[in-house]
Amino acid sequence: MSVKELYANKRITAAEAIHLVQNGDFVIVPTGVGEPPTLLTALSEHRREFNGVKVAQILPLRKYAYLDPETVEHVRHVAFFYGGASRPGGQAGWIDFIPSYFSEMPSLIERGQIPADVVLSMASPMDAHGYFSLSLGTDYTMAAVNKARAIVLEVNPNVPFAYGNCHVHISQIAGLVESSDPLLEVGLPKIGPVQQAIGKYVSDLIDDGSTLQIGYGSIPDAVVLQLSDKHELGIHTEMVGDGILSLLESGVVTNRRKNYLPGKMVASFALGTKRLYDFMDHNPMLEMHPVNFTNDPYLAGQNDNLITINGTMQVDLIGQCGSESRGYIPYSGTGGQADFVRAANRSRGGKAFIVLPSTAKNDSISRIVPTLTPGTHVTTSKNDVNYVVTEYGVAQLRGKSMKQRAQALINIAHPNFREQLTEQARLMNVV
Repeated sequence: MSVKELYANKRITAAEAIHLVQNGDFVIVPTGVGEPPTLLTALSEHRREFNGVKVAQILPLRKYAYLDPETVEHVRHVAFFYGGASRPGGQAGWIDFIPSYFSEMPSLIERGQIPADVVLSMASPMDAHGYFSLSLGTDYTMAAVNKARAIVLEVNPNVPFAYGNCHVHISQIAGLVESSDPLLEVGLPKIGPVQQAIGKYVSDLIDDGSTLQIGYGSIPDAVVLQLSDKHELGIHTEMVGDGILSLLESGVVTNRRKNYLPGKMVASFALGTKRLYDFMDHNPMLEMHPVNFTNDPYLAGQNDNLITINGTMQVDLIGQCGSESRGYIPYSGTGGQADFVRAANRSRGGKAFIVLPSTAKNDSISRIVPTLTPGTHVTTSKNDVNYVVTEYGVAQLRGKSMKQRAQALINIAHPNFREQLTEQARLMNVV
């Protein structure tokens, strides 16, 4: 049977596709824009027909009806990382959470520690050889593809066909649904003077020829905006977005001086606008790979001068970063921050930047604190953190004593809190 005949035989309606899910199944959905809206809408509409189904994902972008505390016995969301759609349920306790390093999620699936009975994913149109590209969310999804009983795709002509280890063959598919809606677009965050100041400090420490990993958020994007005078940069990241695309279009990023996969830009998921998705389509410069490849500290760290830029919410005076909760109240998740901090520490000439505004709530709360708020989830340990940057400067911590760390962090705290932090540090015997 030809691949076209296989395709025709496996094309079904969304309602039919959803009933490939069985009671008690653990369903894997890709990150962000890789989530299949037609399939998840159908699952929401039919959710009361199921019992004990769990749908697991990093960063859902839409508030589907199945995200409903009244029907969790039918379909329950499981978060690998909280976003706006899942955060309220996580904080209220009716959404489950599985903590892990992003880089290790494929191995958790491969070992059966995270189940994978069904995969629901967006996909590009099939090529002449019968392959679809899961370009928008390769991440942990490819590991689930290799384990799942049923792979169900939502095929959309707006999904780019990317290269790399992100392809699924028609023979592996249990069912496919066609859609043609525009892809969800996520623009650049708002950047203000605080973000610009932090971005300037970081960009001044980035040398020509460096390879970049850039996390999502206003501060990482503020760094990107200030790199127009750099030359021969490369990209090895988990997320590719419009900021990185702008650097490519301006000629700042060439990938020529990378040690690992020179000439190639490497990422694991995409989050941007149509301009980005069009750029990704059949572009030999870009490869999309599973996250155990992109985020592996050993592999990423083979790039000399690896620069990693990630945000946090709170840093204490010994350098511990609380990036995923407000005290015990969950907010996001570990993601790839710790992966890339360790990668930069392995890299010859690498620099890992943790960035944050010095205050919160209209300058009423310091984000540099004596100790993390009780219950805070430590994302990046004191042993891993290197550069911490606020709008008041840069604190370089690795190789420094506790007293040197405390003083460096107090120096980049908001001036209104420095005296108080110094007094608290004295009581703790760290200055």
